[in-house]
Amino acid sequence: VQLQASGGGLVQAGGSLRLSCAPSERTDRVYPVGWFRQAPGKEREFVAAISTSAISREYADSVKGRFTISRDNAKNTVYLQMNSLIPEDTALYYCAASSKIRPFAIRDREYDWWGQGTQVTVSS
Repeated sequence: VQLQASGGGLVQAGGSLRLSCAPSERTDRVYPVGWFRQAPGKEREFVAAISTSAISREYADSVKGRFTISRDNAKNTVYLQMNSLIPEDTALYYCAASSKIRPFAIRDREYDWWGQGTQVTVSS
């Protein structure tokens, strides 16, 4: 499965962006999905994850109350709504999926498939 992440861009602090993650090719199968980010000079870190049914969700402490992960299984797309953005949110954002984890995972090594990343830049 190849994933495609989109929706990044340049935004001022306090602004919002919505990222999307979908398979590059049409498939009816849905998987748990995680969002991760990597800032220059830093390790990749967990942001949010969602189970296939969307009943279970998890967030990094740094984004709780500001970011919301959701999914539309009819479109096989997972979203990351990012509000109240701060400069520290600047990073390359990746989505990832796996058929082996339930309900989801917060460690990047547990995911099998990754998107190419979409850049989010928050100016002060």
